[in-house]
Amino acid sequence: MASIPSQSNSSCSSVNDGKNYRAPFALMTALFFLWGFMTVWNDILIPRFKEAFELSYFQAMLVQFAFFGAYGVGSLIYYIISMTSGDPINRIGYKNGVILGLLIAAVGSFLFYPAASLSSYPLFLIALFVVGLGFAMLQIAANPYVTILGSEKTASSRLNLSQAFNSFGTALGPIIGGWLIYEVFSSTTGHGAESVKVPYLCFGGVFILMAILFKVAHLPDFSNNDKVEGGLGALKHPHTALGMLAIFMYVGGEVSIGSAVVNLLESPQLGSLSLQTASAFLAFFWGGLMIGRFMGAIALSELSPRNKHLIMAGIPVVCFLIILALPEIASLLNLSWADQAAEICSFSSIMPYGICLILLLIAFFLGEASPQRMIALFSGIIIALLITGVITQGETAKWAILGIGLFCSVMWSNIFSLAIEGLGALKSQASSLLVMAILGGAILPPIQGAIADHFGIQISFIVPMIAFAYVAFYGLYGYRVGRKA
Repeated sequence: MASIPSQSNSSCSSVNDGKNYRAPFALMTALFFLWGFMTVWNDILIPRFKEAFELSYFQAMLVQFAFFGAYGVGSLIYYIISMTSGDPINRIGYKNGVILGLLIAAVGSFLFYPAASLSSYPLFLIALFVVGLGFAMLQIAANPYVTILGSEKTASSRLNLSQAFNSFGTALGPIIGGWLIYEVFSSTTGHGAESVKVPYLCFGGVFILMAILFKVAHLPDFSNNDKVEGGLGALKHPHTALGMLAIFMYVGGEVSIGSAVVNLLESPQLGSLSLQTASAFLAFFWGGLMIGRFMGAIALSELSPRNKHLIMAGIPVVCFLIILALPEIASLLNLSWADQAAEICSFSSIMPYGICLILLLIAFFLGEASPQRMIALFSGIIIALLITGVITQGETAKWAILGIGLFCSVMWSNIFSLAIEGLGALKSQASSLLVMAILGGAILPPIQGAIADHFGIQISFIVPMIAFAYVAFYGLYGYRVGRKA
């Protein structure tokens, strides 16, 4: 999902000069893909658990409260330790930080087995909380690691590229996850939650293997020697404090939308789709982040302006053609979901998504030179799409909501870079605070769930609408509050 950029350190910059870190960067990118692939499964667990445990929308949204709440708790613990005893990553190194995060996530994944065996929703929430703690550690360690694996000038480009593969995972996750949970491991005789046993056991095994691979691989292990001040530190800077709230609102808004998409598409107003079909459509939302992040990686690269624009224009075209080709590819490979792909990915069906891609390209050209302008512009478009999704029905509402992912794509990196700008040695401390702000993904989805219980799932999208209104404010004004001209 959201990925955490960080600065390159002066201590690392000199080490990086002339170094080639393509192999470590490739391994880190694979890790980004894996945790993106798994994170988006929460959006499939919500309707699965809602049905299996007969939950309200509010109760089902506690899935996100447990998972993203762990980010807030884990980051707060990390922040307190760093303020009292020094930066933990500085002591154990980025590489060991990644390994620790993977092992914690593995423990949480394995807890899914007893939770399913006991048909215990609270135990599922505990398991998700533990997985979230592991992912919080990965966020804190992996993202700064990516930024220092090469030239400082291209750090943002590398991070956007890693985020793009993270989003590639979130695009594939709903398709494969829906197929496994609702078809392969679904049982008409056992409890509905039983279908998550095997997939999460596999996740745990993969995390263990990744931890072993990181342990034996020859990877550089940088440390950060910047001194962090005591007291409020980074919170003394208004643009950083307001940036924390912007991250809180952005992550909360994005997760709220993703969490509600399946149940929204299942509603009569939007076609009463089956849970498996609705899960497949969810890939358009998360895949949109992938498309936008690939474009962002190009926009922030060292390519010439002409080549940047040509490649940026080509990415949405290629992606649209790939979507159109999916039914043929599935048919040639004799995949079980070929018929479903033919229904979902026909030209007439996805044409509205093509219109959203054109709008994304225009927005990129209008805002690429200015992070703050891009934040404000993309937020405005998201709000317009949310309003359309709330007041209309059928295909118009469906594609308006699914198209929002395209415009969430580079929000994180732009908000983050503005929030830590000018902080000097306080950037590391600010990074942990901004990771803490991922707590928005825990708070806003249950609020949206409560509104859905009382007023309907479609009306509940007013929650992310309000969230992105604040993000727009930050892009227009909040980023410069307290800053020197």
